[in-house]
Amino acid sequence: MEKAQIEAYFAAHKQELLDDICRVVRIKSDKGESEPGKPFGAGPAAALAEVLRIAENMGFRTQNYDNYVGTVDANDKEPQLNILAHLDVVPAGNGWTVTQPFEPVERDGRLYGRGTADDKGPAIAALYALKAVKDLGVPLQKNVRLIVGTDEECGSSDIAYYYSKEKESPMTFSPDASFPVINVEKARLEGELTARFTPSEMLPRVRRADAGVKANVVHDAACALVEGLTAEALAPYLQQAEERTGAHFAAAPAENGAEITAKGKAAHASTPEQGNNALTALLTLLAALPLAQSDGAAKLRALARLFPHGDTTGSAAGVAMRDDVSGPLTISLNMLHVDETGISGVFDCRAPVCATEDNLQNVLARRLEEAGFALEPHFSPAHHVPGDTPFVRTLLKCYEQYTGRKGECLYTGGGTYVHSLKNGVAFGCSLPETDNRMHGADEFAVVDELLLAGQIFTQAIIDLCGA
Repeated sequence: MEKAQIEAYFAAHKQELLDDICRVVRIKSDKGESEPGKPFGAGPAAALAEVLRIAENMGFRTQNYDNYVGTVDANDKEPQLNILAHLDVVPAGNGWTVTQPFEPVERDGRLYGRGTADDKGPAIAALYALKAVKDLGVPLQKNVRLIVGTDEECGSSDIAYYYSKEKESPMTFSPDASFPVINVEKARLEGELTARFTPSEMLPRVRRADAGVKANVVHDAACALVEGLTAEALAPYLQQAEERTGAHFAAAPAENGAEITAKGKAAHASTPEQGNNALTALLTLLAALPLAQSDGAAKLRALARLFPHGDTTGSAAGVAMRDDVSGPLTISLNMLHVDETGISGVFDCRAPVCATEDNLQNVLARRLEEAGFALEPHFSPAHHVPGDTPFVRTLLKCYEQYTGRKGECLYTGGGTYVHSLKNGVAFGCSLPETDNRMHGADEFAVVDELLLAGQIFTQAIIDLCGA
């Protein structure tokens, strides 16, 4: 199949593709209350029904797996390729300026709306790739199946349900990231740490501290109540902490002491270096205060030594590592609660392929135990599909053919649908330099990138499943 024919097909069907994306974006499909026959609520089920309706009108055979996922098959031949996309979205949130979240609008070459980039737009682009192969009369020797899920944003239980009933295809890609190919997803260790101690009435003391509500987010705010020190007495410590951390601190009078707030910069836990962790900034300040000697104060200082502000590579905790295929380890302490009887917290670590339970989880457990903390770990190994496989090489070739750019394999600290699949990679749907405000206000997809992705997917289907 000539590249020019595929490009011409998508140029001719541009408006149809955009119209179908808009139909699905208009459906509010963030996770809702489970209903009979609708495990993730009415919205995700409605979005799934709409996509399957569009596919059926194109002449494809579809199947609904109990409103967990739906499938669209190119033919009834031996399975070869699965394309994995999702129709659920994160909540709309505030701050939208171009349009309302579920009222898609095209402006200046961008299609705005919740889900245009993540992942409804890419899902429809993949569906149109199947349609292009069909309409252009390209014979396929094996089947390609588009799988559209409804719970990717909240744990991917939809895909677990699907793969409890169906076998994994020999090859799978998910258009839920960016081009060229992401063939490595780092290991993840989420650790819950706890320490208990006898309450102390000695002053000054930290009576309470709180930061963070989600383990996978570096939060921009933290607070603490300190007794036995006035706001005026705290002023020089706040200034020193600001100079050390770059965070902003304030203290306000409170009963028997002062309420301290720390303001940093939020980031995703997979890229903690892009933020300024208000939690560890607050720890830096609290550890420097002239607190009365107590077990609680000692444990607070020990925690600050294990997770010093700005150390996102785990050097202080003794777990810094990196490898050539997946880069450096990152770690961030993202949740903290301190009261008069104990400390609890949660850290998020994204680790390279070389990470194991022994050289990562067990090391952290020992270091925390030495500091008086217990660790409850949740470890998920890295996902890696070698870049020299025929599958990955074919995807890179298709990308190069339609973009004129050099294709390369990338790694990510995030996770996608393919993390547990033996031969699954992320492939598209945006170009590497595009920041489409995924999960934020004014989310958008670049229209030309949607069309380009459709062209690339079409070529990939032909090359992987054709004669």
